[in-house]
Amino acid sequence: MEIKLTDSNFNKEVIDSKGKVLVDFWASWCRPCRMLAPIVEEYANKHNDIKVGKVNIDEERELAIQYQIMSIPTLIMFEDGRPTQIHTGFTDLDGLEREFK
Repeated sequence: MEIKLTDSNFNKEVIDSKGKVLVDFWASWCRPCRMLAPIVEEYANKHNDIKVGKVNIDEERELAIQYQIMSIPTLIMFEDGRPTQIHTGFTDLDGLEREFK
C-alpha cells in the first residue's frame, strides 16, 4: 500500500519510521512518473516489509526542496529515518529490485 506523503505527515511516516521506507517524488504532468507508478506499486506489493510513499512535488514543494529533487521521478530509500539510496529516472521492476535490495 502506498501512502500519500505531505509536509504534515512526512516526519511521522518516514523520518520517525523504523525500517525501510521508499519515497517516490513525482508529479501528475510527468510521463515517466506515470509510467513508473504501477512499477512502484508492484514493488510495494512484493515487499511488505518496506513502506512506500509518494510525494507530489507540485503540492509539496518544501519537501522537494529539502531533498534537493532536481529531476523526477526520483526514488529515495530511507532506513530508520535516514536517506540511504537515491534513484532518478524511469526504471523497470528488475531495476528497482537491483537498486533497492
